[in-house]
Amino acid sequence: MTDNQAERIKLESGLARLGLDVPSTAVDDLLGYMDLLKEWSATYNLVAPRERDFLLARHILDSLSIAPWLKPGSLLDVGTGAGLPGLPLAIIRPDLRVTLIDSAGKKIRFIRHVGRTLKLENIHPLHKRVEELAGDSVFTNITSRAFASLQEFVEAVKPCIDKTTQLLAMKGAYPHKEIEALPRWVTVQSVEQLTVPYLHAERHIVIMSASI
Repeated sequence: MTDNQAERIKLESGLARLGLDVPSTAVDDLLGYMDLLKEWSATYNLVAPRERDFLLARHILDSLSIAPWLKPGSLLDVGTGAGLPGLPLAIIRPDLRVTLIDSAGKKIRFIRHVGRTLKLENIHPLHKRVEELAGDSVFTNITSRAFASLQEFVEAVKPCIDKTTQLLAMKGAYPHKEIEALPRWVTVQSVEQLTVPYLHAERHIVIMSASI
């Protein structure tokens, strides 16, 4: 068995353990994205060297673990970096309109290259800070992964939300203090513990809404 075959089997098993029914074409694209991430990281340092051997669990499956909580419509991925969690979610959910925003130009260039290579028609990479987004851009879902504290996250995306927007912040340990520091206009709907296949680390998602 080749390394590629073994990685595919591991990915398919991980997706099944997450309860995700993903077509083979999307599995192909997830593997293609991982290959591009490894290739570009050698030059652009998109992922730390010590992380490159653990892309499947720490980045791909971790990103996809929040898929069951996404509402149909649009998604804004704030501080997306190399496209996490937005790109894996866009690959398995072609119905989602995914905007990926980051202030680092090299990371957005990489995401554009991934989009062209994998022919992803549902992504919109933006090279800017989230605070620069126009107030008329309202999203159904807004995600963040290692972006900032919960308070900084909700304040940064405030112009992009309305009462129907769902805010999904990925965290490691249960963020008790960050939740206590949230402004009054934010309601925590739930905090879900995530079980990511092959990843032996504490993971949570904080799901919030806003009354503005």
